Amino acid sequence: MRAPIGDFDTATPVPDCLDELTAPVADAVRTWQGAVPADRVLFVDTDPRWADTAVFVEHYGRDLLEQSANCVVVAGKRGGETTLAACVVLSTTRVDVNGVVRRHLGARKASFASMDTATGETGMEYGGITPIGLPADWPVLVDAAVADLPYVLVGSGRRRGKLLVPGKALAELPGAVVLEGLGISV
Repeated sequence: MRAPIGDFDTATPVPDCLDELTAPVADAVRTWQGAVPADRVLFVDTDPRWADTAVFVEHYGRDLLEQSANCVVVAGKRGGETTLAACVVLSTTRVDVNGVVRRHLGARKASFASMDTATGETGMEYGGITPIGLPADWPVLVDAAVADLPYVLVGSGRRRGKLLVPGKALAELPGAVVLEGLGISV
């Protein structure tokens, strides 16, 4: 199948390639719910050497820069308690951690989670974290600009491979909240 965005050789519906995904992502696909069917989420095989955004778009299509999103794990702290959340923003922006995220989580302080925390809590590889398959009790904060895209490129849970996901599907993930201004210009 031809990918709806980017210059990829093939795109495979995720239910047909569960073995390419990490366990939490594959489990989320198996139990998929929502208006967008799971087979509209596509897996594209990519070389992990080109996983970083700038190199990635040079290799797989410059148009992807405007259609790619990063998923980062943040930690909000208040009164000795820590709340972990995922933030999904366009790759041309950065997460407004100390504004939108901190206020939404009701945290006194918010920061990016450490690599060990992000990978340990998600079961995913650093540089490939995706909003699909995150712990059920996590808020998944999705920038409105991401939710509005027909398709967005995000991690697959591994550094090898990416997912092409309708923006609407990201907005329907368990725990998802669409927020204006979550991603701010760099």
